[in-house]
Amino acid sequence: MKFVPTELAGVIVVEPDVHRDPRGFFVETYRADRWADGGVDATFVQDNHSRSVRGTLRGLHAQLSRPQAKLVRVIQGAIVDVVVDVRRGSPTFKRWIAVEISSDNFRQVYVPVGFAHGLCVTSETAEVEYKCSDLYDPADELRLLWNDPEIGIRWPVEDPILSDKDRSALPLSAWMDRLPAWSAPDR
Repeated sequence: MKFVPTELAGVIVVEPDVHRDPRGFFVETYRADRWADGGVDATFVQDNHSRSVRGTLRGLHAQLSRPQAKLVRVIQGAIVDVVVDVRRGSPTFKRWIAVEISSDNFRQVYVPVGFAHGLCVTSETAEVEYKCSDLYDPADELRLLWNDPEIGIRWPVEDPILSDKDRSALPLSAWMDRLPAWSAPDR
């Protein structure tokens, strides 16, 4: 099992061990103590499951006063998973990473508090499950414009399928006074 840090401090790609045999495979998808040892130390309180068709883009989402850490995995199909640092004052503010995760590579992406999250389906369909460290609160949502030029994400689709809410999302500049503030880690 590998816990791979990314250029965004705290964002981790999990590469679990996959045990294959003639019957199929077995993979441990979450175990609190092992994941905490690897840097995924959130307490999860809600699991979500979505199914989407090719070209669907969900995001970019976060919560403001009840922020959520997320642990994202794909159980069928493939996605490009995107994480954006939205912490004002952070050395990586507005930077983003994209990771391909799929039911074939078994990767997971840990999205800590203070980051916005989105995904784009690249297979015919994809089923995504993710754990959240706080409950969903629709009144607390931060919805960022998926193609905000200030962020500059290179999505694998030019004309995505969007929800009405994501279609009417605001650019990062409209949220500046409400974004979480970054604080330097204790040394």
